[in-house]
Amino acid sequence: MTALGDIAAAPADLVARRAVGRSLEAPFYTSPEFFDLDIAAIFAEHWIFVAADAELPEPGDYVSAALGPYSIIVVRDDDGNLRSFHNVCRHRGARILADDRGSVGNIVCGYHKWTYGTDGTLLHAPSQPSGFDPSCFGLKPVHVRSVAGLVFVCLAEQPPGDFAEVAARIEPYLLPHRLRGAKVAAQVDVVEEGNWKLVMENNRECYHCDGHPELLRSFFPTYGYTEENLPPRLRPAHERYLSVDAELRQTCRRLGLPHELVEELDTRATGFRIQRDPLDLAGESFTADGRAACRRLLGDLPTPRLGHLSLHLQPNSWFHVVGDHAITFAVLPIAPDRTLLRTTWLVHPDAVAGVDYDPDALTGVWTATNEQDAHLVARAQRGVGSPAYEPGPYAPSEYQVEAFCNWYTTRLRTHLGR
Repeated sequence: MTALGDIAAAPADLVARRAVGRSLEAPFYTSPEFFDLDIAAIFAEHWIFVAADAELPEPGDYVSAALGPYSIIVVRDDDGNLRSFHNVCRHRGARILADDRGSVGNIVCGYHKWTYGTDGTLLHAPSQPSGFDPSCFGLKPVHVRSVAGLVFVCLAEQPPGDFAEVAARIEPYLLPHRLRGAKVAAQVDVVEEGNWKLVMENNRECYHCDGHPELLRSFFPTYGYTEENLPPRLRPAHERYLSVDAELRQTCRRLGLPHELVEELDTRATGFRIQRDPLDLAGESFTADGRAACRRLLGDLPTPRLGHLSLHLQPNSWFHVVGDHAITFAVLPIAPDRTLLRTTWLVHPDAVAGVDYDPDALTGVWTATNEQDAHLVARAQRGVGSPAYEPGPYAPSEYQVEAFCNWYTTRLRTHLGR
């Protein structure tokens, strides 16, 4: 089919004819119509990672996040519980909180001073007539849930029913690191010039990891490969991996830490993958020499040599937890060709910058990696916009990209079939 034909095809037709084992057709990445469909079928229907508990340590602390045209608030209420609401005043619809984060006593709309409690109830609405019932005008709630210190929201009236099961399966991996009580050491936002799916696909493979020299000092480049498809150039790294992996498994058994791979990326509504995997060099952290970047470890773990706990969740997040810190990644769509990547580094609550850790050493590897990936995603976006582009085949090591696209198109089919 010609490029013009592809552009003219309806989203339902493109979804139906998606070729297994090949990249998506161009309109999936470039079309405003597909972007709107993605918001409706994915970001308004599924659990979306938006923050870490550590970003809201005290009552009144809040973060806001944009999911396409939606703006939501997550706030810690006066009782210390997480609440989430649409960031829309019930008076005439003004955006209530304009900042990405902050702290409030009450939630006050800056337009006409309608005032809401942190539980969403309307407390004050100036100059209303007699008979006005404030109980009818509370903020519209959004489902919110913390999973071992990671905060998710769902805009749907009925969220996917398997999220509780997935949470129960991943929490034993996360809880020993005590992320809920950690603190934020750094947060960096990068606006990537590409579709949100290209950002996710880029993360789901290491076929391109030669472009990440800082990361590859401690991160084994054999990610995604098997004995059958391992290139000869990676054989020495694979031999080191096998040796360190055996040591890591012994350590995990001794400490009672779950470490085995659990992978259900495209067989359920809340697709996920979790595994504790070894790191190269000193095997402790994402640093130039592989040693811990922070001298205070997360949780009560007796050693920093724990490799990295890697968690992927469909549709918009991934996480790396090492002995001394954790990194969260949230992908939030802005436009068909623009995506926000928010990266947050978490450390022990008592860790002091400049004393227990050097902020540049802590953040350096993933800051460089994110910048490199942003360039790659922008190149991919420019390429898929060419009339010459046609879907190409995935390599065996890109199976997680295929799983992501399969999960995604399955969700679109379900949404379009309603």
